[in-house]
Amino acid sequence: EVQLVESGGGLVQPGGSLRLSCAASGFTFDDKAMSWIRQAPGKGLEWVSSINWNGVNTYYAESMKGRFTISRDNAKNTLYLQMNSLESDDTAVYFCAKSIYDQVVAGQLDYWGQGTQVTVSS
Repeated sequence: EVQLVESGGGLVQPGGSLRLSCAASGFTFDDKAMSWIRQAPGKGLEWVSSINWNGVNTYYAESMKGRFTISRDNAKNTLYLQMNSLESDDTAVYFCAKSIYDQVVAGQLDYWGQGTQVTVSS
């Protein structure tokens, strides 16, 4: 079965950094695009970033550009999100999600992890 397990969340001060990881199993990881999506308290889902199957193509929501970096290590079946210059508005549960396709296609996500909590506060 497809499994996506996020880790690396926690409490960080404004301006700090965190690196999230998503361990994938149950499918051919290097044949699928992947994404990060977040949900802030009381808010809806917000797309953060996506990456195609081999990492050549990456995409970011405007507010994340220059601060967040998505990457993947296909040999380790792991997706990453490096988050720098974190702000209070970045507080959210961060989910990794598997795409139906090898390339990034908006909205075409068929499996999600359980999420990892990121709290940005002084």
